[in-house]
Amino acid sequence: MERQVRQQLEAIGVQVDEALYRFMDNEGLLLKFLLRFPQDENFGALKRAMDRGEVNAAYQAAHTLKGVAGNLAIEPLFQAASAVVEELRAEQLQQAAERMPALEEVYQRTVTTLKELGA
Repeated sequence: MERQVRQQLEAIGVQVDEALYRFMDNEGLLLKFLLRFPQDENFGALKRAMDRGEVNAAYQAAHTLKGVAGNLAIEPLFQAASAVVEELRAEQLQQAAERMPALEEVYQRTVTTLKELGA
């Protein structure tokens, strides 16, 4: 993996060595999945469900987002999504809503960097 790409991924919290391990050291495959991440619709689905007050739909979207972030070893996004998931699991919509700005900040930073890498 190019040094600059690795540094950009590490700057957004991707645990590159862990991710490579999960992808059997296939850098091309890892980058393919990372660069596809901005197209993932779960964050948008989470926001829509939260806006409508739909706890179950929000939980499903947040849980899936957490899983994708975990599989790609995007640690800050995984942690932020986990916090929202836990609140939604307990059906605490207001507390989950209070955690959304932190999740959105990490998500936007992640997506922006990945889009720049894919450009």
